[in-house]
Amino acid sequence: MKYALNDKPSLLPLLMYGLQWFVVSIPSIVILGVIVSQIHYSDAIAQTLYMQKIFGIMGIALIIQVLWGHRLPLIIGPASVLLIGVLASASASVSAVYTAILIGGIFLSLLAYSGLLSKLQFIFTPRIITVILILIAITLSPVILKLLFGEAEHTLFHLSFAILLTLAMIIGNQVFRGIWKSTVVLWALLIGSLLYYGVQGFPKSSFPSSAFSKAGLSFFNFPLEFDAGVILSFIFCFIALIVNELGSIQAVGKLIGANKMEKRTTQGVGVVGITNILSGLVGIVGPIDYSMSPGIISATGCASRYTLIPAGIGLVISAFFPELIIVMGHIPHVVMGAVLLYLMAAQLSAGLQMTVHETAVKNFNNGIVIGFPLMVALLLSFAPDSALNSIPPLIRPIIGNGFVMGVISVLILEHLIFRKEK
Repeated sequence: MKYALNDKPSLLPLLMYGLQWFVVSIPSIVILGVIVSQIHYSDAIAQTLYMQKIFGIMGIALIIQVLWGHRLPLIIGPASVLLIGVLASASASVSAVYTAILIGGIFLSLLAYSGLLSKLQFIFTPRIITVILILIAITLSPVILKLLFGEAEHTLFHLSFAILLTLAMIIGNQVFRGIWKSTVVLWALLIGSLLYYGVQGFPKSSFPSSAFSKAGLSFFNFPLEFDAGVILSFIFCFIALIVNELGSIQAVGKLIGANKMEKRTTQGVGVVGITNILSGLVGIVGPIDYSMSPGIISATGCASRYTLIPAGIGLVISAFFPELIIVMGHIPHVVMGAVLLYLMAAQLSAGLQMTVHETAVKNFNNGIVIGFPLMVALLLSFAPDSALNSIPPLIRPIIGNGFVMGVISVLILEHLIFRKEK
């Protein structure tokens, strides 16, 4: 490594590495931010305000993690698993959704700082982790379909465009080396958008002076609204978030040989909990550490955590420039769908790698533990609206949520039905 974990590069290298982390963090923030903001709001100004808040909170969360949390070079972005909870709670109010995220953040913080997290890790067996990783990809498939075909007049063009763009990302990931490998998604967003608008024509847009000036919009999510079904649904999403967070921290810690990993893990999960509380208060999807960081560190030879501070500052500064965010928000839906398809393919790959690496399937029963929850999630993810609407509203966020029911199914199969004899 050119720079170890606690090394402080001089100003120019610090800014250059910081710019690299900033560029890498942009795609995930933009894609998930745009998707969720459009789910909640039809007004362009409200969507822009949402994006401003998400940029600001992600920047703050990144700085806190690097200085006082796990203190590792880990990039942060919105948690895709919480998008699943947002989608499953479409019938609930926006306030109820973000109250649930606030409570989920409290849940994470209590687990981390009470010491319970280390005692509960026995729950996360290789088969359960495998299922959770794959469930995220499966239950986001309807979102990808909607992005690709929701507004498509020329379905064949959108399908062809998305598949070719996704294949280009896969090839780029295979061919590129060094820092270029970590910028595949960013190039896909830029080049894909230019190609799409080159064929379809560029959109017209106005640039408001500030989204904060919109009358009737509040920066905070008040008053809070407690919906038991929505809260319980999000608790299961936060269980999956813990799995992803632990995996990201451990992966980077092992790569750079960081010490005191148990303490780093506790503090990292605790800060994720606190920043999700803050996210719930301001009404945005909360953050999580991303697993792409090891590849970037290996490519650049820089493991200094201090290089992420300029990236965090850059994200916070971006929050005060709505014009910049509006431009980012004009990425075509089909391009976002293709990028999400690529990312979920990578997520599925991680789940399959876990199956092989941990020898998670040794017999028929092991296969059922993985297969049945995935089938349950698949059925519920593509169930007709009429069937889901027939479920009582109180339990709809749970019974009608493919991800939650998949997690419940795998927990029952792994720890009850096929529990090993003592």
